[in-house]
Amino acid sequence: MKKEILKRLPSPCWLLEEEKLIYNLDILSDIKRRSGAKILLALKGFALWHVFDLISEKLDGCCASGLHEAMLAHETFGKEVHTYAPAFKDEEIERIAEISHHLVFNTPRQFRLFADKAKAVNPALSLGLRVNPEYSEAPKEIYNPCGLYSRLGTTRARFDISLVSRLDGLHFHALCEQDSGALEKVLEAFESKFGDIIPKMRWINFGGGHHITKKEYDRDKLVSLIRDFKTRYDVDIYLEPGEAVGWETGVLIATVLDIVHNGIDIAILDTSAEAHMPDTVIMPYRAEVRGAGLPGEKPYTYRLGGNTCLAGDIMGDYSFDTPLKPGDKILFEDQMHYTMVKATTFNGINLPAIAMLKKEGEVEVFRRFGYEDFKQRLG
Repeated sequence: MKKEILKRLPSPCWLLEEEKLIYNLDILSDIKRRSGAKILLALKGFALWHVFDLISEKLDGCCASGLHEAMLAHETFGKEVHTYAPAFKDEEIERIAEISHHLVFNTPRQFRLFADKAKAVNPALSLGLRVNPEYSEAPKEIYNPCGLYSRLGTTRARFDISLVSRLDGLHFHALCEQDSGALEKVLEAFESKFGDIIPKMRWINFGGGHHITKKEYDRDKLVSLIRDFKTRYDVDIYLEPGEAVGWETGVLIATVLDIVHNGIDIAILDTSAEAHMPDTVIMPYRAEVRGAGLPGEKPYTYRLGGNTCLAGDIMGDYSFDTPLKPGDKILFEDQMHYTMVKATTFNGINLPAIAMLKKEGEVEVFRRFGYEDFKQRLG
């Protein structure tokens, strides 16, 4: 990235690259064309509404996890809104129903509690139930929606067959940044559990976690799985990726504030793993840094640390070709998905600005944050 671009940006800053986003959207659009499936943007993974004009040209709508995401989709995306939550609140259900096209319940009890009220508000609303196929290859148990004692979705043992005549569709979610081979096995489990019910549905939602835009992903297999399923059951198919939309579309730019030596060299940055890159702590994983290598791979190794008082606010150890100094820029790769939607102002640290590098080379800063953003969220 050109130094003049970095100089024009505030720090820290999330910088989305428009050209890379369009590249991902073109891949997803091709999957739609070849498979006949509809694809929704999962707002829980990527909700940067400033670029919804680009995304809405290629995708069919958004999937929301509750009232606020549904409102965002309704107000800024302008296409289908599919809403699911583990449990709905009575005071919110009418507004959710009013602005949604699909409403998916987590349990038969939730369906019986809210379905009539939702339909009274919006007779055109399509109703569904999330089911648990009881099979997943999720790489971490914290991200396994089908794990032991999962609260997400209804198992076949808890399914209420009397609701079938009122259901338009079934929804499952069992993947986490995985290939179509994992989906194939999930579909086998799904059909073995609910194969007698699927033919009575109008649509089936295959959920999210499809790593479609990753280079190694087998997209031909995904197309084949969708087309075969549609042929067998004559249903509409929905996918709802989040990370596949934002995958490798931008960076988190930070600045070195100081260099500390305590047995090793430590660079203190104006960002935070805890507050701004939470999945690196939760998943956990080591975010790549542009131009850096593994510890000892290059001549100068540093531990990169955040500017909060949390002792564990550490990004990891990286090596560089030249020594780091205050003022240097550090670019953390692939920081568009599950970052902005999860970020906090822990310890009063400022949220990164949000900007986009346009394909013509211009930079647009969408949002800068400051003290008032920290203050107002606390009262």
